[in-house]
Amino acid sequence: MAADEKSKAKTEQAKGKVKEAAGRTVGNERLTAEGRAEQTKGDARQAKEKVKDAFKH
Repeated sequence: MAADEKSKAKTEQAKGKVKEAAGRTVGNERLTAEGRAEQTKGDARQAKEKVKDAFKH
């Protein structure tokens, strides 16, 4: 399960980076903001998993 959550976090971060870059390229502020939000969500998920891992050991 933890590996699944970590992969979801990485996927969200990657999708966010792509959206943000696409938004900047075409000048779409909404798309850029959505990309940043997805990256933040992925960062939060990754941080949660790191905390869970720290308490396991």
